[in-house]
Amino acid sequence: MVELDPIDAAIVRELRDDARLANNVLAARVGIAPSTCHGRVRALFERGVIRGAHAEIDQASIGRPLQAMISVRLRPHARGELSAFAHAMSTLPEVLNVYFLAGADDFLIHVATAGSEELREFVLHHLSGTKGVAMTETSLIFEHLRGNQVAAQASAQRPAQA
Repeated sequence: MVELDPIDAAIVRELRDDARLANNVLAARVGIAPSTCHGRVRALFERGVIRGAHAEIDQASIGRPLQAMISVRLRPHARGELSAFAHAMSTLPEVLNVYFLAGADDFLIHVATAGSEELREFVLHHLSGTKGVAMTETSLIFEHLRGNQVAAQASAQRPAQA
């Protein structure tokens, strides 16, 4: 675990909320000089605290409005294939995220598809039709909010206090 001082922690919080912040804006928000901020952000990357900045894509706007989480359990004889299975899943265009789990299921696979028929085909072709897969369970996603979006939404819905 990496220890973060209050400035680094503030930088991480700000970038988590908006990874596109310009360095001078980020510096002003955390109360340091832009050159200091740039050096600290670079150091956070070098220490592995920040691993990258990613665009959050509205899947519906690119023709994939149906999202699901698919729990996958591999057969006991396929346990040696965990890494290969995860890699193969991560290369499929429908797959947004692959989570390797502890517990009853081995993986949780987050997918986005054009509709229920495409989702069905994905499960049949890439999961149920794979000899190492023992079980799948598909849960549709109705809404997805990031942690900081939940807090912002909750505060926006609170009535104003007099």
